[in-house]
Formats: sequence, C-alpha cells, structure tokens
Amino acid sequence: MTGKVHHHKVFAFLAGFLLSLGISVSGMIDPNKILAFLDVAGNWDPTLLVVLGGAVGVTLITFRFVLRMPRPLLHHQFVLPTLTKADRPLIVGQLLFGIGWGLIGYCPGPVFSSLALGYAEPVIVMLAMVAGALLYKQIHVKS
Repeated sequence: MTGKVHHHKVFAFLAGFLLSLGISVSGMIDPNKILAFLDVAGNWDPTLLVVLGGAVGVTLITFRFVLRMPRPLLHHQFVLPTLTKADRPLIVGQLLFGIGWGLIGYCPGPVFSSLALGYAEPVIVMLAMVAGALLYKQIHVKS
C-alpha cells in the first residue's frame, strides 16, 4: 500500500464525523429519546422529527443542485439506487430494522456515536449488527 491519501476516504470520514457530531449534539444518541419519539400514544417526544426534518430539508434543497453536476466531486460517476419498487428483501429488512430500533432505540449512526460514551449497550448492539451482516453474507453470498 502506498502513502497516497485517498481524498474520497478523508471526505467520507469527515461526513461521518459531521453526522456523528450532529446526532450527538441533538441528543439523538440517547435511546430513551428515540423510544419516547416512537411512543406516540404515551409521552411523545417530537424532537427526532425536528432533526429528521432538518436533514430532509437540507437534502431536498442541495440534491437539486448536486444531481445537475456531470459527476460527483470525488468519484467518476454518481451511484444511485436502481430499485424502483419495494421487493421482499427491502420490506423484510425495513421490518427487522424497525423492530430492532423500536425495541432498543438504537440505529447504526447513533450506535457508532454512542460507542464513545463507554456504555455496554452500544457495544452489544454493534456486535449484533456485525453478526447480522455476517449471517446475511453467509446466506446470500453462497446462494
């Protein structure tokens, strides 16, 4: 491996760090806030909706300009989803993700950010995510 710096990796790291910082500052790494957001029939906390709204708003505005570019700044072409309708794997994956998120209040972004807090729960969730990814790979790569 050469000592060459891959700028796209640096920018990917910076984007991930910015996401992590944003969800940390907004309190979205606290699983109790997520569970309170999902408790619409009880003591509902709408703050996640505000964070999601901000993210979607920025995306709606910026993607109009980004997708007009001939190519991304750090890649030779845009890599966009090609799936145009919900298929079985997508629906099953969404259900599993939603059930897991609803049970514990963690999704992948906040889990990574929460690792820095030194609690056991994010480590357990991270290990479970890795196990799930490996299981998926075993099942689907060999078929």
